[in-house]
Amino acid sequence: MFPIVSKRPLNEAGTVIEYVIKAPLVAKKCLPGQFIILRLDEYGERVPLTIADYDREAGTVTIMVQPVGQTTRMLEMMEPGDELADFVGPMGKPTRIADQKRVCVVGGGVGCAISYPVAKGFFEAGIEVDMVAGFRSKDIVILEKEMREHTTNLYICTDDGSYGEKCFGNAKLQQLIESGREYDEVFIVGPLKMMKFTALTTKPFNIKTICSLCPIMIDASGMCGGCRVTVGGETKFACVDGPEFDGHQVDWDELIARNSFYAGDEEKAKEHICKLTGGVRHG
Repeated sequence: MFPIVSKRPLNEAGTVIEYVIKAPLVAKKCLPGQFIILRLDEYGERVPLTIADYDREAGTVTIMVQPVGQTTRMLEMMEPGDELADFVGPMGKPTRIADQKRVCVVGGGVGCAISYPVAKGFFEAGIEVDMVAGFRSKDIVILEKEMREHTTNLYICTDDGSYGEKCFGNAKLQQLIESGREYDEVFIVGPLKMMKFTALTTKPFNIKTICSLCPIMIDASGMCGGCRVTVGGETKFACVDGPEFDGHQVDWDELIARNSFYAGDEEKAKEHICKLTGGVRHG
């Protein structure tokens, strides 16, 4: 069993929750860009989540969760001291952190929970890191303090202008490039449409662009086929071949169309009989 060590909301709206989990073997081996699979109990579904941080000495792993589906809403009800049945990892290929001198990391909304550990990994390796963090509004901003401490420059953007600069993340990235900032690589995580348009932003400048497709994973074992994606004309699976891919080679239109296929089923799953309370939980 894997006990919850701590739990805290990451923004004013409480839309993203941070959990620190005691998992010594995972903490010993994990690297930025990798993920874990958890199950709440022996009957629960497998849920892949990006490793947001880790403490090898304490033997803990940090995950950040947006309660939107059945399992994550049940996880939201759990408190420190409660235990998870399974917490397996690390899985996936880690982010390539090597000879880059300057990178730009772009996160969209809850995607910042995935992009933050990558930015931190680059920064701790001595690489200059600009980070663009985009949110709809001020009340859902997450990890500002942590991102500021682990980047060279942090640019926060909001769609409505309630905090930071009023613009989309890809527009801010384009502004930085056109101002003369030279990047060896751009790393993107966020909603699929955001990643598509951000990759289109960097393509005319021939900047290497990596996108994490962690958000589309379901089973995370390579068996369900739900995270298949066409990259450079070849079929890949985000969980076993990634989760990071060349953003200029991803067939975004195909991926976006297929990703919306189960939207109706996901909405129905928001109403269920909760094993913890015995009541009906409504979305």
